[in-house]
Amino acid sequence: MKVLLLLLLSPLQGAGACGHQEEDFRFCGDRNQTQNSSIIYEHGPAAISIENTAQALIIRRPFLPSRRNSSYKYSLPPTLGRYRFCVCWFRANSTLQLVYGKQSFLLGRDLASSNARGKQGQEPAGASTSIFNVSYVLKGGKNTSLDSTSEYFFPASPEDMPIWEQDVEEELTALDRLIAQPTEPDAGAMEQRVLRRKLGELEKMLTKVELEGQNQTFGKATVRATVLIIQPVQASQNLVFASQREEDREVYGIVVDLPSSLFMMAKEREEMVEHRVVLMDISSQTMFQDENSSHVLGDKVVGISLVDMVVANLSDPVILTFSHGQLPRNVTPLCVFWREDTTANSGSWDSFGCTTETRGSWTECRCNHLTYFAVLMVSSLEITYIHRDYLSIITYVGCLISALASVCTILFLYFRSKQRDQITSMHIHMNLLGAIFLLDITFLISEQLASSSSEAACRAGGLFLHFSLLSCLTWMGIEGYNLYRLVIEVFSTYHDHFLLKICLVGWGLPFFCVMLIFLVNWRNYGPFSIPIYESIGGKSTNATICWITSPLIHNVVNLGFFSLVFLFNSVMLGAMVQEILRQNNKGHTLKHVLALFGLSILLGIPWALVFFSFTSGIFSLISLYLFTIINSLQGFLIFLWYWTMVLQARKSSDL
Repeated sequence: MKVLLLLLLSPLQGAGACGHQEEDFRFCGDRNQTQNSSIIYEHGPAAISIENTAQALIIRRPFLPSRRNSSYKYSLPPTLGRYRFCVCWFRANSTLQLVYGKQSFLLGRDLASSNARGKQGQEPAGASTSIFNVSYVLKGGKNTSLDSTSEYFFPASPEDMPIWEQDVEEELTALDRLIAQPTEPDAGAMEQRVLRRKLGELEKMLTKVELEGQNQTFGKATVRATVLIIQPVQASQNLVFASQREEDREVYGIVVDLPSSLFMMAKEREEMVEHRVVLMDISSQTMFQDENSSHVLGDKVVGISLVDMVVANLSDPVILTFSHGQLPRNVTPLCVFWREDTTANSGSWDSFGCTTETRGSWTECRCNHLTYFAVLMVSSLEITYIHRDYLSIITYVGCLISALASVCTILFLYFRSKQRDQITSMHIHMNLLGAIFLLDITFLISEQLASSSSEAACRAGGLFLHFSLLSCLTWMGIEGYNLYRLVIEVFSTYHDHFLLKICLVGWGLPFFCVMLIFLVNWRNYGPFSIPIYESIGGKSTNATICWITSPLIHNVVNLGFFSLVFLFNSVMLGAMVQEILRQNNKGHTLKHVLALFGLSILLGIPWALVFFSFTSGIFSLISLYLFTIINSLQGFLIFLWYWTMVLQARKSSDL
């Protein structure tokens, strides 16, 4: 009776917890240790089984083909008594952990406390004994109790079936064959979806493939994959990986430098016994084609992922170095990542969170997240760094002067518009100047917003800049129509609420356009890098502003809309000049023609210089200077023109 009472009052040794990380499978029970015993870990069928004997606790699960004749033996604490133990399976890193009392064993990997041996040298396990207080739980399920017995067998689900290296090689071979197949003209989007789905299946296999060592590289053709297992002792240092050098390709090789802070962040989030890094080296852009048919350097796409973690906003960037030959002139490399659009089953290249540095035969990308990366080849202007700095100074100073002059002119027009026949024209001038003021201010702050860490603020800034540009173009067209109406339709009838109607068009049409673009895809606005090739020194730089991210939308909406305004104003100008020349015999002078011509020039005709930016050489440089000077000072030139007209009117009245 006394012995029974002591057994009941004796404490259970150990809590048997597997740590703070949630496991995919956990089996717990109590074991009476009546003699010195051990843990035996060996190969079993496609399942996890636990068997208890007096001499050993035997745990089985599938091994790699090359290790199936091996067995691992771990010594248990010599103190006899009842122990609580738990067997935990972590699918993310294919880890089986045993917590026995206060000891923890990483089965098959904790070689310091194990004794690997062949099954032939294994001694008999002894008589079977039961396990008490048994329960098991699957991830997301309820804890289930089981009856006491000496052996338990848990069949594996399809997700838990082991993945061998041969399975990965077969999947890679199948993906290579799909990429190599000729593309049908009308099946481009469908083919990309199929390929990306196959790539996703391959990624899942790589996250749980059973490896012989700490790293393994698969594939030899278009797609190659490397799996790296990082132990906790390695987490305090950077991980550097270099691909094989290929002299016959446009990209000779790639070096990936993963910061130690990446693994420290993962350790803080959850208690991982090890980290698994998957690197994808893809020498084809077939799976990563956007709507702009963008071209990446050497068709090389590199994917980096940390298993079971979404990595973003790193304090220390991930560094990718691409080795390549001499790049073509007028082409600037831009580091980008693939942004998947799950709703549209497509994607696009984006540079947010990445910086680019190019020096001769290598390009370095620094990004604050993990995904698929590439170097986008972007056509760029060819100017020297001296002209680039001059143009930047002219733009900033011109926009500042133009904004101030626009405000002064608006105030002057507001207090001067007393005559009834001038009210409509004055208000149209004021709205145009207001649009120019908004365009100047939003352009001045756009680069500062792009350099900030807030992507939402940059999207808002890009949207407002686009709205200001379209408003400016719309009011230019309204000015052209108003001048035509004043000169040609001198005896036209009065239009009810004419000012209200043109205000609805002048501000409502741009608002409708930008909101439609935003609602179709909110990523259409954001950071946009403008590449510049420096012909002296051969370096490439990028000027980033908050703008439209889609070149297609920019070309269709902005250039298309401006072309309509330019054509309309040119026709109006021609009609006005013809009418005034016809009335010149009635006392009109040539100065009126010049005045109207100057006004029309200031209201949009010089913007046509943008079409000459597609040329090259000295003519392109002259066009850039003229476009920058005239259009950045547009508000100031309107201010000067208006004061010239006022002074001429005063001279005429004095005479």
